[in-house]
Amino acid sequence: MTSIDVPAGFEPHFRKSPLTEPWEPLYSKKTEKGVTMGLRLATPHTNARGLIHGGLIAALADAAMGYSCAQVTNWTTSFVTISLSVDYAGAAEIGQWLAVEGEAIKIGSTICFAQCMVKADDAVIARASGTFRVVPKKG
Repeated sequence: MTSIDVPAGFEPHFRKSPLTEPWEPLYSKKTEKGVTMGLRLATPHTNARGLIHGGLIAALADAAMGYSCAQVTNWTTSFVTISLSVDYAGAAEIGQWLAVEGEAIKIGSTICFAQCMVKADDAVIARASGTFRVVPKKG
């Protein structure tokens, strides 16, 4: 993949995971309100019908929202998912740029609420919301 295939502002994703390893390369960018994850859609991201799998969207939305909670707290604590809701509003195909735009909505001492919009080439294909438990970092 050439740098021309990746929109401006995105860099190689800062955190690796065994779950997302088959979906690499993943990209991300940090903002004041959260973290956006992105990738160029390819065959490993599809279901049996050749469309982008809803499970990929749900997993990346979960990650982007959790990272967003961490981003607005300057990465001083960790978060685990309590609940996740995804509404699918469209489909995406191989070759499109998928952007999962996470945003922390409210952070308390024990709970963080977040949301995200999922876009394929700027067209909204899903939205998600999540509730995350604050887990103090050990050490």
